[in-house]
Order: sequence, then C-alpha cells, then structure tokens
Amino acid sequence: MDKTSTRRYDLDWIRVIAFGILIFYHIGMFFNSEGWHVKSVHMNDTVDHFMWLSSPFRMSLLFLISGVALRYATDKTTSVRRFAGRRFGRLFIPLVFGMLVIVTPQAYFELLAKGELTPGYLDFYGRYLSGEESFSITVPTWNHLWYVVYLLVYTLLLLPLLPVVRKLADMLDRPWFGRMMGGGRLLVLPAAIFITCRFTTDMDFPENHALWGDWGAHARYGSYFLIGFLLAKNVIFWDVLARTWRIAAAGTLVLAVSLSLLWANWDNWFDGITWIENIVRALRPLYAWVIIMAILGAGQAYLNRPGKWLSYCTEAVFPWYILHQTLIVVTGALIDPMGLGIWTEFFLIMVVTIGGCLVIHEYLIRRTPLLRPLFGVPMMARERVMPAQPQIAE
Repeated sequence: MDKTSTRRYDLDWIRVIAFGILIFYHIGMFFNSEGWHVKSVHMNDTVDHFMWLSSPFRMSLLFLISGVALRYATDKTTSVRRFAGRRFGRLFIPLVFGMLVIVTPQAYFELLAKGELTPGYLDFYGRYLSGEESFSITVPTWNHLWYVVYLLVYTLLLLPLLPVVRKLADMLDRPWFGRMMGGGRLLVLPAAIFITCRFTTDMDFPENHALWGDWGAHARYGSYFLIGFLLAKNVIFWDVLARTWRIAAAGTLVLAVSLSLLWANWDNWFDGITWIENIVRALRPLYAWVIIMAILGAGQAYLNRPGKWLSYCTEAVFPWYILHQTLIVVTGALIDPMGLGIWTEFFLIMVVTIGGCLVIHEYLIRRTPLLRPLFGVPMMARERVMPAQPQIAE
C-alpha cells in the first residue's frame, strides 16, 4: 500500500457494511431473548447465537475505522483548533437533535410497554424534556446514539495529543514492527490488549453506554480507536495484513464455530468450572480481533476501488444510523399487537426501516440544506464522484 495514497475505498465500503449489519442486529433485538426497548410476542432464542457472533466485533470495528478516518482527516488540516470546532459541530448537533427528536419515541414506547405511561406522546414529551426521575430509564436519553457521544469524546481527547500520537505512529512504521508482527503474530499479540481488558476493566465495569463510569467500554473501544489512528497509514501493518488475512479468515471460522458450540452448551459443560470458563472468555476478544483483521484484509484485497454507489452510501450511512433504531422500535411497537406471524413482523419491520431510512434521507435530508447538519451531513451536497480522501466517520 502506498503510504502517500489517500484513497481508501475499502474502508468506506467496510464502514457501510458494518452499519448495515448494525441495522439488522437491532431488528434482531426485537425478536431475540435478551432485554431491549420493546419486544415481540414471538421473542425466542433462535437468533441469539448469530447475534452473539457479531456482538464482540461490530462496534469495535467501527471505532477502529473511525480512528483511521481521524488520522486521514487531521493530516489534511492546517489548524487543529478549527478542525476540532468543525468536528464538534458535526457530531454534537446530530447528537442533541437526536436526543430531542429522533430518540424520544423509543423512550415513549419502551415506557408504555413497561406500564409506566398512559398513551399521550405530547404529555410524555414534556416529562421527557424535564428529566423526570420517576421513570425506570434516564431521560433525556441518547440510546443508540451513544456511539456518537463516545466518538466525540475520544476525538476531543486525542486532538491535543496529536504531535505525540503521530510520533508514536511513525515509530511503529519501522522494520522492527514488521518482524514483531510477522508469522501470524499480528493475529495474536494485539489481542492480548483486549484479553487483558476482558479480565480487568470489563469485570469491574460492565458496559452501560452512560459515558461516565463505562470504563470497560472505554478501555476496549478507546484502544480500537487509537489503534486505528496509529495504523491508518502504517505501510508495514497493511503489508503484513495482506499476507495473513486469509489465516485470519480461517481462524475466524474456527473460533466462530467453537464459540457457538461453547456458548450454546455453557451451563451443561462449564458452569462452575472457573478455569475453563476463563479460557472461553479469553477466546471472545481474540475472536473479535481476528475477525476484524480478516475483514480489513479482505477489504484491502477486494474492495479498495470506487463503486457507483459508494459516494452515495458514504453520505447516507450516518443519517441511516441516526434514524434506523427509532423506525424499528416504533414499527415493532405498533404492529406487534396485530397478532401477525413472526416472519410477517420481521418483513414489515425490515421494509419500514430500510424504506423509511431511504425515503427520509433521499427526499428530506439530502434536499433540505437546514436538515443536513442535523443528521451529520455537510450543508452543501458532495460531488457524486468519490473524493480523493476517505469519508469514513467524518
């Protein structure tokens, strides 16, 4: 990979795909056996095992790509202060708008389902804005927009440290790094960071998306974000990955099958046997790192080229992310009492969610300059031709 190249179409494609997986993951949350904002009467554990396989790496991959994007973006800026101001507005405005407008229906239907409200959205909205403490959830809330909060905080924390972090990135782009990470060690050594987190911060601070006190999540996601920044333009890393990603793909398959079997039979096989449980727990962050390396490597090999829809999807992905969960929750809450079959429910939620995101983005957000910043899109529409810099997580 040419270190001077600023065209990383593969990472744009991966970001789009990762957010697509996230949409279907949240549709699955309506039906699986775990707690969520609203649930289907058809909830069962059939999809649990598939969702468990995406949980370890999905958000970590997004934070890593966001770190890569920040490296490319900051390398182009001439003023870190102005860049920080633009990035703050780019993320904070959609966050506030999302909390006040987009996310509110999720809280309303969740509290209705819990029996904490009587129907009446306008009355609830006033109580929501007042921060009423009688509810079982904290209001106002950012719900699925926690990713925006964390990304904003990590960005603002890293920007003052740019000179130091850039020097560290340059130190890693040396032959010794290639020797250390060669021979498949790239798939194991960095994973030690996250295995350590699994038995330290993760144990003491279960993930809660509340920002303050969520130190387990910060240790994990913050590390992936920093790694993305450090390795974004590391020629040695991408060269080693090009040689080892197929091993990572094979390792992903082995670990996915093994973990599925182990999780499915946890109580029967391991319950109470601590040392075996700990081995299995260590495999989860290893699986996350290995599959992320497989995805990045495959993307570099097959996706690093412009596509007809890439520029459009790159712009659309953030508005879709902001909108999708509210569409899922509202649609699910409204159709579930109708007594429809599970596949009918799934099909309707999928069509309304994808169709709603498409229509709202294409016919409202893109065509209304005042709406664009509310969904993290620049005021002026981008050219349809893919620009010469990555648009990931801008």
